[in-house]
Amino acid sequence: MDQVLKIRVQDINPHVVCSLCGGYFIDATTITECLHTFCKSCIVKYLMSCKHCPQCQLKVHETHPLLLLRPDRTLQDVVYKLIPNLFENEEQRREEFNKSRGMAGNKKRGKKTEELAAPKLSSIINNPDGHLYRNDEQICLCLERYRSQRIMHHGKVLSLRPLDRKFLRCSIRVLVSHLKAMLFKKLTIPLDVQVEVICDREVLPDEVSMKQIFLMNWFGKETPMVLYYRFRETADNSIT
Repeated sequence: MDQVLKIRVQDINPHVVCSLCGGYFIDATTITECLHTFCKSCIVKYLMSCKHCPQCQLKVHETHPLLLLRPDRTLQDVVYKLIPNLFENEEQRREEFNKSRGMAGNKKRGKKTEELAAPKLSSIINNPDGHLYRNDEQICLCLERYRSQRIMHHGKVLSLRPLDRKFLRCSIRVLVSHLKAMLFKKLTIPLDVQVEVICDREVLPDEVSMKQIFLMNWFGKETPMVLYYRFRETADNSIT
């Protein structure tokens, strides 16, 4: 017969406990430079005042340390499975927090109204679709044309048009590269033309998420978060 291996929870605590708050990981987030993991809220708050990893003191980034944070959803699901009632307690705590601030969904009118309420804490444990974008926290954006532009493209003049619908709501996990793909499709921009997305006069890298942009460039400002788009200036085209 196969032996059953029993492991005490305290033996695995060093691998599932956040060194900043001393609690089990919630929204586990890893620094890509050194691969140390913390609770998301803990490490974001810490990096607002310090640019070094709390564990190894490696400098994360000189100016934008939040760019090098990545969610570790696999580790988070492992933690929820290993620690009894952690997921349920965290879900209940978030519901109570939302209720205390008037953000809880109204359940008076049955199923349809419940669908409009903010999604609960999601995990692959009890929700196989928990990783989908539609279950994420949402952010409101306004995509504005930076200025009227015309460039020469294969001997023809190409004009940059404004979007017909410039307001949108999307997942906080959406990347700048996703917005660019939408702009190419909506504005019928040739794929060999380069487009830049700008926030607060800063050109944004393709791999940055909407959550990171909000925390670094828009925190404390009114919604929606305003992003601008423009043709990238190159030596091969003349821009007017």
